Amino acid sequence: MRNWLLVPALLVAGAMTVAAQGRAAAVLTVSGPIDPISARYVTRGIDRAVREADSVVVIELDTPGGLGSSMDDIVARIVSSPVPVVVYVSPPGARAASAGVFIAMAAHVTAMAPGTHIGAAHPVGPNGADIPGAMGDKVLNDSVAKLRALADLRGRPVSWADEAVRKSQSITDSEAVSRGVAELSVPSLGDLLARLDGRTVKLQDGTVTLHTAGAEVRRIRPTAADSILAFLVNPDLAYILMTIGIFGIIFELTSPGAIAPGVVGALSLLLAFVGFGNLPTNVGGIVFIVLAIVLFVVDLKTPTHGFLTAGGVVAFVLGSLLLFPPWRGVPRPAGPVIPGLSPSRVAISPAAIAGMTVLMAAFFIFVLGKGIRAQARRVSFGTEALVGGVATAVTGLAPEGMVRLGGEQWSARSVEGTVSPGERVDVVGREGLSLLVRKKGGT
Repeated sequence: MRNWLLVPALLVAGAMTVAAQGRAAAVLTVSGPIDPISARYVTRGIDRAVREADSVVVIELDTPGGLGSSMDDIVARIVSSPVPVVVYVSPPGARAASAGVFIAMAAHVTAMAPGTHIGAAHPVGPNGADIPGAMGDKVLNDSVAKLRALADLRGRPVSWADEAVRKSQSITDSEAVSRGVAELSVPSLGDLLARLDGRTVKLQDGTVTLHTAGAEVRRIRPTAADSILAFLVNPDLAYILMTIGIFGIIFELTSPGAIAPGVVGALSLLLAFVGFGNLPTNVGGIVFIVLAIVLFVVDLKTPTHGFLTAGGVVAFVLGSLLLFPPWRGVPRPAGPVIPGLSPSRVAISPAAIAGMTVLMAAFFIFVLGKGIRAQARRVSFGTEALVGGVATAVTGLAPEGMVRLGGEQWSARSVEGTVSPGERVDVVGREGLSLLVRKKGGT
């Protein structure tokens, strides 16, 4: 009897579970290059969908490509997701190129909006050119194997995966559906959810049937921290912030107590290194820039007729070029190197390098040069300023008496004969609290 009573309870629990699993569709939007910021965003979005038992995760994708390491992170999270992940290449005119192809291939379902395209997954270096030599062959073969494995996992044509990498083949949405590269071509997110309803997909721990018709659309937005990081992950901006930070710190060190330059400099350096930490930065470039600063400062302290300053300019330019060198090797052999990523995203623009180099040289030659020369000048206040001044005898000096200098009366002693009251005298020295004077124009 008790077993019969358990049946309604189990049916109710099952119904509640099904309802919970189909309550919402989590929607993420990835637009632009694939980088560490977008990888964290996608990973966090899928994790949230898992926690809230969403029925499906939809990634609206429009990308020219991106960092191989970030692409690997996204692919790994999609493959291991216990919630079905659908990649929807949209809006019309969007593309899933290069790294985007790998992400689309990893999805349990791939859909495309009309007027979109997918492909061109040939790996390239940071300068947009082919990777030469054995390393290029290694990366190419690795990329082919990775995409073929993903295609085979999802039951998509491995032959096209091979062509997309080796020949940079790109196809339209209709071609992708006809060739089995994508499952659906739909004009909107609502149509996509309607078409997904009832579809069975294979997860790592079994199959699941999607119940997405009429599902609540819950968009997961990037956090404020993501937005700030996305803004900072720009080589030109990080480079300029680093230069400003250097200016501020050195100005604070040479003019203690100014406070504002030091605060601005410290904040700029912190923001710069946040940007560098999310980019394939070459530490050697930073070392060269630090060397340039040292040469500038040493030349100002111990002038060498500009030789050290010239060396500093050369070191600064070399360091700027080395921060994101186009000739640099593969940062991660297990994946493509910046596939499809615009060179401007991984290299500092020549205009920025030229501008910062000129500003750096001018800063040290003019601003700091004047400050250090001012520090080296003779003290122009207090008792040290009395020597060389002209005083007036208040009393006769024979040889001692009183003189007036700068509105004050001083004890004085004449070093050359007697001085009459009212006569002007030159201050030639000081002895204790008495000034040493002689007649004006005397020798």
